[in-house]
Amino acid sequence: MGVGHAHVLYLDRTSPVHRLPPEVKITAMVVFTLAVVATPREALWAFGGYAVLVVAVAALARVSPGWLLTRSLIELPFVFFAFALPFLGTGERVDWLGLHLSVDGLYGGWNILAKGTFGVLASLLLAATTTMRDLIVGLDRLRCPQIITQIATFMLRYLDVLVGEARRMRIARISRGDDPRFLWQLRGFAAGVGTLFLRAYERGERVYLAMVSRGYQGRMPVLWRSAGAATVGQWLTAATVPVCAATIAAVAVGLS
Repeated sequence: MGVGHAHVLYLDRTSPVHRLPPEVKITAMVVFTLAVVATPREALWAFGGYAVLVVAVAALARVSPGWLLTRSLIELPFVFFAFALPFLGTGERVDWLGLHLSVDGLYGGWNILAKGTFGVLASLLLAATTTMRDLIVGLDRLRCPQIITQIATFMLRYLDVLVGEARRMRIARISRGDDPRFLWQLRGFAAGVGTLFLRAYERGERVYLAMVSRGYQGRMPVLWRSAGAATVGQWLTAATVPVCAATIAAVAVGLS
């Protein structure tokens, strides 16, 4: 799994956040997200605190606001649902600019919008500062189930190979006059997908046998997992954001 396997969200830059080991960044992101989820929806001030933390991390990681906003559009379906809740909710209602809105629906929509947005932003910051290889290494160091890390490792390593194989098959099919583009031509496309699956399965079998013959035992090499592991100082540094978020959540829960 070479260093060239970087996902499209990764930003190759030099920053204190980029230099942190992946396991501490994964842990910080998960704890931060849990703190946001645990915050009462009525504690509006708490979400302002979370926004300050996200902006601070983005600045340290040299990730621009435009990049974050563009990639966060993935949550648009949830945004539409959140905006619909004030109109669909029941219970006490208020009038605003001629609209008859549900109070419970307003809180529910705000809850989905705020917590979903912070979860997406935290995930984007993790993806922007950590390569896919490092993400898998970090999950393995955190004792994630081996089957998950191994599947992710092979997917990452051979995704480009499969994409190249599919491209060659398509070029070969087009060169023979077969270019299925319409509904009644799906048979040719389905046959190509089936052939690609068989080739991928056979290639996987050969790769697995080759790895077993070289001593593979179902887990990443110890040297690979231990190299660059987080120090106590790095854990303490990365804990700044989740500890602040947990403190804000605890105070919000106590005041609610």
